[in-house]
Amino acid sequence: MGDPRLLRVAEPITSFGTPELEALLADMRDTMREQNGAGLAAPQIGVGLRVVIFGIEANPRYPEAEPVPFTVLINPQLMPMGEEMEEGWEGCLSVPGMRGLVPRYRELRYTGFDPAGHPIDRTVRDFHARVVQHEVDHLDGILYPRRIRDLTQFGFTDVLFPGQKLADD
Repeated sequence: MGDPRLLRVAEPITSFGTPELEALLADMRDTMREQNGAGLAAPQIGVGLRVVIFGIEANPRYPEAEPVPFTVLINPQLMPMGEEMEEGWEGCLSVPGMRGLVPRYRELRYTGFDPAGHPIDRTVRDFHARVVQHEVDHLDGILYPRRIRDLTQFGFTDVLFPGQKLADD
């Protein structure tokens, strides 16, 4: 947090299937796995391109979360499916050691492309929808604390959840 690259709007990918894109995706996968992240956006590793990855099976940072299939999503677009929003606790690899209660659309449709340039079009809900919204926010220069409505619900993980075995953010 504080790095100006995290505050910029990322540029779209224009070439698919390139060695440079594959190298970026490998770096992102390694970083996400090493940090036990549920997702990662290219700006989080200093690359200003519209690329996110996400996916979760069992994750110590989100022990209650349902599985989300591993996905590479390039040039994403989000469309809320209705007005229903839900607040949920979020952390971020770019805001280590902290959590906040963030409102997100409960259900949404997202579109974009895979690394080969094939279209992706999914309608998702709950935690899957939350993860996608969080990661795509990074592409627009938004960190989750800007979405928090009540700052009394934002703080250090070990203070908010004393005695719980959540991994460091």
